[in-house]
Amino acid sequence: MKRKVVLLGPQGPKISEPAKAGPGGTTPDVGAVLAELGLRGRVALVNAGYQEREADDGPMIAALGVPAVNLKLHARSNEVFRDDPEFTTAYQSRQHRLRHIQTFYRVRLDKIEDAARTVSVRYVEPELLEQEEKVSVDQFRHLDADHIERCNALRAAFELQWKASGRPVIAKHREELRKVLATCEALVIAGGHVASLLNRLALFDVLALAGTKPVIAWSAGAMVLTDRIVLFHDYPPYGSDIAQVLDAGFGIAPGIVVLPDARRRINIKARSGIQRFARRMAPATCVAMDAGSRVVFENGALTRALGMRLKISGDVERDWDGTPSRMSNPVLRGVPG
Repeated sequence: MKRKVVLLGPQGPKISEPAKAGPGGTTPDVGAVLAELGLRGRVALVNAGYQEREADDGPMIAALGVPAVNLKLHARSNEVFRDDPEFTTAYQSRQHRLRHIQTFYRVRLDKIEDAARTVSVRYVEPELLEQEEKVSVDQFRHLDADHIERCNALRAAFELQWKASGRPVIAKHREELRKVLATCEALVIAGGHVASLLNRLALFDVLALAGTKPVIAWSAGAMVLTDRIVLFHDYPPYGSDIAQVLDAGFGIAPGIVVLPDARRRINIKARSGIQRFARRMAPATCVAMDAGSRVVFENGALTRALGMRLKISGDVERDWDGTPSRMSNPVLRGVPG
């Protein structure tokens, strides 16, 4: 679909609570991006990632610098779940199953990670060690692909059986959203809880309703627009630090893995960890995005960027600009780049 998509790094503390804001001292740059795109009229805002705080949008709209209407997808979903109990029961069952699938996938990931780390510290000839590393990466890649396939199959089966567009209450909200979006110049998607954001956007088919309008998104909002949503944290408050694929995204920003708030979440000095992660995600390009970062797509093709690229060599390209000559990783031991 012909449209411009702009992904941004975390926005500053003026538009999100201090505990979840970007690096200290930053200010929102989404307003500057909208101005650069020549957008002066009203935009549609998706703030569903903040769930019950969805309506607390004053500072966020002020940062946009243009008129905005909150689509209130979280509130709309609550109405759907209240007014269509049959659909709600089936939907909750689907979500329950997705959570189980995620848990079992995570158990398998942990076992592969344990084995990979054990093998990586063995004192053997380098060539054999590199071969074994490739085996470990291939196992991660296979497990990730299988997880995405299972999630897609479950969602497709649910839609085939329940046909959300044919449910009266959902159809009513989609028609209301279509009319609102028709009066807006662009769609702006904020961050927050990534799964909630993904599910609400999908429930109301918002990206399709937006047509060819520009889409500007940050943090979790940027993640859901890619092919795969990858959860990561090298410094988790609890549990393992292994990255995991959550689900498929909407794919309108293809070929990249978005890693927001990199300054707080990625250990840039962990060369071996970066190497394994980048190989695992290949051929997608892993983009670490802090405040001020941006990645721009025109009609599905990446045209320019400002951010950090994690390379399959384990190096970090801090001034990655997204140009074709610098975007692709080289082929290394059978891993596409």
